[in-house]
Amino acid sequence: MRIVTLIVLVWLIVGAIAAGQRGYYSSNSATSCANAGTIALTVVAGPLNYFGVNPKIADCTVPQPTK
Repeated sequence: MRIVTLIVLVWLIVGAIAAGQRGYYSSNSATSCANAGTIALTVVAGPLNYFGVNPKIADCTVPQPTK
């Protein structure tokens, strides 16, 4: 079980590094649902980012509260 936990942790760290290298954490980028989704998807994709996977979320809609 510890090996699986270690592998998942390393996978997510590599994904976070890939998102940082792409500049997703910079304060210059506009904060939106799509940007947050792209960051999360890049982190989850992990090492696959270095094999050509370039996950992006182009558009997302957030449900509006009822009136």
